[in-house]
Amino acid sequence: MTKGNLNVAIVQTKLFWEDPESNRENLEEKINTVTEDIDMIVLPEMFTSGFTMNAIKVAESMNGKTINWLKRIANHKNVAIIGSLVISENNNFYNRLVCVKPNGELIEYDKRHTFTLAGEDKVYTAGTQKVVFDYLGWKICPLICYDLRFPVWARNTEDYDLLIYVANWPKPRINAWDALLKARAIENMCYCIGVNRVGLDGLDHEYPGHSGAYDVLGHKIEHIKPDEEIVEVVKLEKTLIARYRNKLNFLNDRDTFSLKA
Repeated sequence: MTKGNLNVAIVQTKLFWEDPESNRENLEEKINTVTEDIDMIVLPEMFTSGFTMNAIKVAESMNGKTINWLKRIANHKNVAIIGSLVISENNNFYNRLVCVKPNGELIEYDKRHTFTLAGEDKVYTAGTQKVVFDYLGWKICPLICYDLRFPVWARNTEDYDLLIYVANWPKPRINAWDALLKARAIENMCYCIGVNRVGLDGLDHEYPGHSGAYDVLGHKIEHIKPDEEIVEVVKLEKTLIARYRNKLNFLNDRDTFSLKA
């Protein structure tokens, strides 16, 4: 099945510090408020815990409560649902983005750029594989927070349609978040969605939201209120991507090189 339009629910929310059960309950309440037809739900980075380095406290397996919760939501709502959480696997911890499709299929992406400023590199094992997957005829590239600062990793060599960033992006650097989301959309001639949390975490870091969606020309297509808990549905049109790619052909002029893992 291919859909010309993709309706994506952005969940901008506070997170309970290192409390997976409370976060699942809170997120499910918010998801259940959506009355519009949607195809996909996007949650923030580390949506079960906040951006914690206390991985051993909140880590789960790929057969754990949160993965089963995601599968239940995806099946019941007939949507794909995306977010990252702390996963323990092969004696390592990962900041892993998981997308669960309605049929239970799992797509996994481990954060490539661990945030050295916070010591994430000392706790979590970095991923090595870029992921692009198909959903309803849309090619989607999911990435995590700090990945946003590294355009080569997001470079659109796969002709993907939608770039998604899930994040815990703090207030002092929110101007960079706004600017880079817009830039990633423009340079890759794709839709770009960024989902950030709000509120304070357990270390008193403040997160101001600023979630948003940008089209292939960098126009913001929804003006989501910053600093507020909100679920906003954005509507993406696939014909718009083809129209401007065919008209402008900017991707045809991209430099040819490959990135080593």
